[in-house]
Amino acid sequence: MQKLLAWWYFTVRGWKIAGSFPYDLNKSVLVVAPHTHAFDFFLGLAIRKKMHLEFAHFLGKKELFKGIFGYVLRKLGGYPVERAKNQNQVEQVVKIFNEKEVFHIALSPEGTRKKVSRLKSGFYHIAKNANVPIVMVALDFEHKRVIFSAPFHTSDNEVADKQKIVSFFKGILGYLPANSITEDIEG
Repeated sequence: MQKLLAWWYFTVRGWKIAGSFPYDLNKSVLVVAPHTHAFDFFLGLAIRKKMHLEFAHFLGKKELFKGIFGYVLRKLGGYPVERAKNQNQVEQVVKIFNEKEVFHIALSPEGTRKKVSRLKSGFYHIAKNANVPIVMVALDFEHKRVIFSAPFHTSDNEVADKQKIVSFFKGILGYLPANSITEDIEG
């Protein structure tokens, strides 16, 4: 399926890759945005195949990981997380990072496909607490490009780090342009 998706997006539809993934990294948080439509997931699978990123994983609510659908999601790189209010998702993912020698996780900073006025900050705290770099990946539907940033580690200046992230994605139009990133990150 992923091979077919890669062929469809990159051969038939004419998508291009800008930048590259730093394959020398053992661990990273891939911040993928804007996430405006369910089609983004399929583009993500195509990117994963095209760029030979089969080692990259994604998160999903644990309720999705039941039965045959759960089996398929795990095969595609999915990790279930508990989203209940008393469960700390950042700690759950940091624990996974600490248990693995090699681990890369792709996360949507919006936390939803809907328009948000502020990005979530969980991905930032995961990277900071796990001491792993962030690699930003923009899904530019306007120009049919997937743009990879250079990796960077979080610093002691959280405000500057978050502004760097927002600046990277600002102006990148998602599948639904009205839901693209225009604002800041929540604290």
